[in-house]
Amino acid sequence: MGIKPEQLSRMMERLQRPRKKPEPVVAATVAAPRSREGLVVLGVDPSLRGTGYGIVRSGKNGPAMVAHGTIRCGAAWPMTRCLGHIAQTLRQVVEETRPAVGVVEGLFYAQNLRTAIVMGQARGASLAVMAEAGLEVYEMAPRKVKQAIVGYGAAQKEAVARMVQRMLRLAELPAPDAADALALALAYLQETGRYLVAGPKQI
Repeated sequence: MGIKPEQLSRMMERLQRPRKKPEPVVAATVAAPRSREGLVVLGVDPSLRGTGYGIVRSGKNGPAMVAHGTIRCGAAWPMTRCLGHIAQTLRQVVEETRPAVGVVEGLFYAQNLRTAIVMGQARGASLAVMAEAGLEVYEMAPRKVKQAIVGYGAAQKEAVARMVQRMLRLAELPAPDAADALALALAYLQETGRYLVAGPKQI
């Protein structure tokens, strides 16, 4: 079967066209572990009457506790005084310890609406201080933190405190609110030390 001149001409044109380069295959994005040597992380467990804070530094021999404590507010103090005291104390802690990352407990379901609002305000005061200092701020759900530290998402506070004491080689058991804050910082270091598609949520 013969080829017509018009067909031959079209074939020659196609052969002379520059070939398109194949598009590169894009792999799925996977978060690589950040450099954690010497990274200082601030964990905050917000509460109007007792906000816990804990600062941990990563190192070759494992994490080490830098500082921890509980910001107490009197039962008779009005809410605005409590929020101011939380912000002022946390600001001082940040200035003294110079963390690069802040981790706060994520929002959780509360049956009492007033309790949820008050907790949210204490959380907001803490977040404002972290943002003001230029920290990278993340949140982690309470169950995820307990799973990372104890291996059980519904672990009791005492179990969390004892595991935190063991991981940081502390001489004494930390107070419950401070232990929860230290657990947040430790959980962050654990989660970001792995190759993950989705790590802690940045806020």
